[in-house]
Amino acid sequence: MAKAKNKYKSLLENTAIFAIGTFSSKFLVYLLLPIYTIAMATGEFGTADILVQTTNLLVPLVTIGIINSIIRFGLDKSYRKSDVFTTGLICVGIGFAFILLFIPLVLSIDKISNYTLILYLSVLMSSLRQLCNQFVRAKGYIKLYAFDGFFATVTTCLLTILFLLVFKLGITGYMLAIIVTDFLSSTGLFIIASLYKHIKFKGLNLSVSKSMIKYALPLIPTTTMWWIINVSDRYLVTYFCGSDTNGLYALASKIPSIVVLISTVFIEAWQVSAVTESQKGKQDKFFSTVFNAYSSIVFLAASGITMFCKLLIYIMSSSSYHSAWEYIPFLVIATSFNCFVTFVGSIYIVEKKSVMSFLTTLLGAVTNIVLNLILIPIFGANGAAFATFVSYFAVYAARMIDTKKYMKLNVNKGKFYFNLFVLLLQAILMILNTEHWWVFQIILFVIIVIANMKFIIMTVQKIMPKVKGAFNKLRRKGKHKKEITKTEVAEIEENSTVL
Repeated sequence: MAKAKNKYKSLLENTAIFAIGTFSSKFLVYLLLPIYTIAMATGEFGTADILVQTTNLLVPLVTIGIINSIIRFGLDKSYRKSDVFTTGLICVGIGFAFILLFIPLVLSIDKISNYTLILYLSVLMSSLRQLCNQFVRAKGYIKLYAFDGFFATVTTCLLTILFLLVFKLGITGYMLAIIVTDFLSSTGLFIIASLYKHIKFKGLNLSVSKSMIKYALPLIPTTTMWWIINVSDRYLVTYFCGSDTNGLYALASKIPSIVVLISTVFIEAWQVSAVTESQKGKQDKFFSTVFNAYSSIVFLAASGITMFCKLLIYIMSSSSYHSAWEYIPFLVIATSFNCFVTFVGSIYIVEKKSVMSFLTTLLGAVTNIVLNLILIPIFGANGAAFATFVSYFAVYAARMIDTKKYMKLNVNKGKFYFNLFVLLLQAILMILNTEHWWVFQIILFVIIVIANMKFIIMTVQKIMPKVKGAFNKLRRKGKHKKEITKTEVAEIEENSTVL
């Protein structure tokens, strides 16, 4: 019993530590938006966004997805840490050397040819930071991992102000702030965590390297498909509508991530309950209860953001970006279904069904590309936003049908689709900018609050006593350990993926 309580307290403590690193980086987006929009024209911001998204695409390809293996094999006691880190370093080196062969191709791409060197530096530094960051996490240095997230947030903010507002470097400054931050983060982790001690080319266990690569390679297609769903529309918006429109669309896409922040708070709170209630035989009921409450929170947040999207854009951007608000409503709905897709996808993780996870993601990627090609030429960037929503909905529907074989989610479909209908109506009325639009928004928001009140109250009643009790125990516990065991990290990873 005492051991279970210790695990319970350890889980809460480490979840809080992870949250510091995660939220600091996510909150960075909102801190920097005003600076970006003051210092960069819409076309510049659109081009900078293309460079960032290209980096995000190339990193898993360059590293052959080895970052995923760093966590999986780094946590396993049966593998030497030196074999794991050295293999990761070799994969990054070989992958980066390989993409150097494609410099002539990059130079031929109109939008990014002038920033080829910046793009390559961004890919290299991002790859190295992820390698060091995840290896530190695998070693169990959770507080260092969290501090790195906070350090990166502060550094990026300061460098962005320096490069954009003081030196006025535009797109180059935007990218340099990210590149220098990744370099400083990697160097700091490399020294503080003594990662250099784990570089041992001589005596490298090649069987471990092969196992790591074998584990990582199948994950690349799934990662690529998610990239297509999430950001391929930026390229097509740029192609059909120009960099200025993509700049507005890129800014609009930042606002809906507030839904993800709110949903993350909910999930991390429910993880406290998951420790004691997600036992065998109770998972169906537990997941169903959580999903119904979770969807209520997500829809409520989405409704509120849609209602205030004009105000949020006006606060977070300069006047040249104010028209970006019209792309937010459908992007908010798309982000909401991204949350639902991730939740249902956790069943595949529990059941180890990675093939169906890939196939459902592939369905969404194909749907997204086809609809983008049809809708963007007709409706512009809002066509891309709607295509993103439909593609996420397709993945959600496919996963809900398929996962019935493994776990029965008793979703309150009446409430769920009523929420979706009200949110769609809210989005359409907002985009049409009808007279007295704010009256309709308030009415529809109140309707969603009333429809979900039962689940909101239930969630508060379910979570608060346990969170309060756990924090009281932590207070009595005194000083926290500076490092946690690998077993505890594995438990956090397991419980993080349950939801």
